[in-house]
Amino acid sequence: MDGNGRWAAARGLPRAEGHRRGVEALRKTVRAAGELGIRYLTIFSFSAENWARPASEISDLMGLLRRFIRHDLAELHRNNVRVRVIGAREGLEKDIESLLEEAQQLTRANTGLNLVVAFNYGARQEIAHAARRLVEKALAGALKPEDVTPERFSENLDAPDVPDPDLIIRTSGEQRLSNFLLWQAAYSELVFLPVYWPDFDRAALENAIVEYQGRERRYGGLIAKTGS
Repeated sequence: MDGNGRWAAARGLPRAEGHRRGVEALRKTVRAAGELGIRYLTIFSFSAENWARPASEISDLMGLLRRFIRHDLAELHRNNVRVRVIGAREGLEKDIESLLEEAQQLTRANTGLNLVVAFNYGARQEIAHAARRLVEKALAGALKPEDVTPERFSENLDAPDVPDPDLIIRTSGEQRLSNFLLWQAAYSELVFLPVYWPDFDRAALENAIVEYQGRERRYGGLIAKTGS
């Protein structure tokens, strides 16, 4: 969800307003995803590298997260959305950590859209943590070197039961993954949109899905698998 700051700058507004409008776009996207029958939606809400931003901006972002969970969690729960959180918990403020846990616990039995929130997340960090877990198991005698396979590695990621994404959408015109789901994105289709995130809406989501459905997915083979 990229381009909040540039959206605000183009309108002579503070960056905080861009982030606020970005939350509105997120609400619309989550609703649209549920209505379209999407089973899993993963959002990159705050990266491990975002801590390098100015303290005032980080404070604004944390405030938006608090308000989003406090104001929107009840609606998400009513709509049968299950909230999952991936990323490191170390170093988070206690109330943020508690809010994230509350969102997961309240919605854990829901069976509709799975909303996966990547918060304080970095794909390289996730991969390193998975490798550490495997090493710990090996040192404990529960794992042999020949047991380490891509499948076993995947089982040690932050959310091993969440399927790899079919489609990754990035807004704002930037064309890179920026440390997002690097392991899981091995065969994902990528769609890069010029629109800034605050202007992202249901039509943009549907257009990205249509583009995805027109792709031929071979997974290294010769027989294409069409998107669905």
